[in-house]
Amino acid sequence: MENRSLSVVAGLIALLAMPLAACAAESGAETDQQASWRERLDKAAALQSESKSLKEEGLKRKEQLHLECGKKFLVNSCRIDADREYLKTTHEARRLEAEGRALEREVKKEQLAERDRQRADEAPRHEAEMQARQADMAASRQAAEQKIEAERADKARKAAEGEKRKAEQAEKYRQKQEAHDAKVAAKKLEAERRAAEDGVKK
Repeated sequence: MENRSLSVVAGLIALLAMPLAACAAESGAETDQQASWRERLDKAAALQSESKSLKEEGLKRKEQLHLECGKKFLVNSCRIDADREYLKTTHEARRLEAEGRALEREVKKEQLAERDRQRADEAPRHEAEMQARQADMAASRQAAEQKIEAERADKARKAAEGEKRKAEQAEKYRQKQEAHDAKVAAKKLEAERRAAEDGVKK
């Protein structure tokens, strides 16, 4: 019996651990993907930086060679060679820059696609949360309206009870007054009768 309960507990723990493992794997995949993006963006930045350095060095080298060509016998031929070397350098610099930009565009495109995918994945959850919030608000509003309605009904009931009490008190007072008036009238009649009897005796 004890072994059976232990196996059930172990099974439950395994079931609970599965979603956590899936989340960890997904998180690990995201981290790997982000690391890949960072690495490629760093490479793109390095290529563009190398391209810029190559252009600057090529320009300096061309200017230096042009100065040195002024001291040589075949000045124009020397300058043409310097320009050719500079042209090769700028072509290489442009190639590196284009490669860096292409790599950067590729990463940004992937990041945009990933953001779109995440948005699409989260859309049903956002929709469900929004519907739940709207349902909560509607329930709160309905509860508030019911409370207000109950308070109004309670006030109306209390007011009706108050009116009824007042009417009952007024009726009791009227009956008391009538009884009092009847008593006074009876005493008056009795007094008149006695006075009349006393008058007859004299």
